[in-house]
Amino acid sequence: MQLNVKNTTLPSLQDLIAPHSCRGCNRTGKILCECCKNNLAAQTFTFCPNCKTKNKTGKCKKCKLPPIFVVGERNSLLGTLIHDFKYNSVRALAKPLAELLDRTLPNLPENTVIVPLPTATHHIRARALDHTYNIAKHLAKLRGLKVEKLLLRTKNTVQVGSDEKTRLKQAASAFELNETLKIDNSKTYLLIDDVWTTGASMKAAIKKLRAGRVSKIIVGILAVNSLN
Repeated sequence: MQLNVKNTTLPSLQDLIAPHSCRGCNRTGKILCECCKNNLAAQTFTFCPNCKTKNKTGKCKKCKLPPIFVVGERNSLLGTLIHDFKYNSVRALAKPLAELLDRTLPNLPENTVIVPLPTATHHIRARALDHTYNIAKHLAKLRGLKVEKLLLRTKNTVQVGSDEKTRLKQAASAFELNETLKIDNSKTYLLIDDVWTTGASMKAAIKKLRAGRVSKIIVGILAVNSLN
C-alpha cells in the first residue's frame, strides 16, 4: 500500500475547525461515540493471529508466543480508525484506540511496563506522528502504568507491500534493546502495535526481548487482517 504523503503530514481542515463527528455513525460530539466503541469492543478477535487457531484466552497452544490479545479485524470500522490516525493525522483517535485496547486486555500486574513497537524514523517524519507511542501513552494513563521505549529501531526497513518472507528477513535485524533502560525480570512487559499483518515485526520484537532475558511478555494488537 502506497502512502499519500500529502495526507500524512497535517490534519484535515475539517478536523481542525469543525466539531468531531463519530467515525462510525456520524453523530456529532465525539470522534468515536460510546455506542460504536462498545460495538467494536464486543467484537473481540478470538483467533491466534499467527496460526488462526480459535483461541479465547490469548495463549495459543500451538505457537511458541506470549499471550496475544487483539481488538478486532482490520477490514472494519476499526481499520478505518487506524488508517485515519496513522495516515491522515487525526490525532484525536489516539485516545479511543487506546480505550479499545484497554477493554480487550486482561487485568495486568501493577508493575507492568508498556513497550510500544518502535515506528520507523522516516514514518514519524512523514506523518509527524509516532502512532504506537501515542497510543501507549493514553493506555498508560488508563491503566496507571509506565511506558518505556525498551526497543529501538536499528534500520528503517520498509515492509509495506513486502511478502511474508521478505518481512521476516527485514524484521529480524530491525530492533535493538535500549541500553539506557534496565530490564527488570520481576516486571511484566506489554508489547503493543496497531496492526498484525504477517506478525514479522512483533515476532522479532518478542525474540529481542527474550534475548534480553525478559521472561514475562504480553502482546496487545489493535487489528489483524481478515481471516477470509
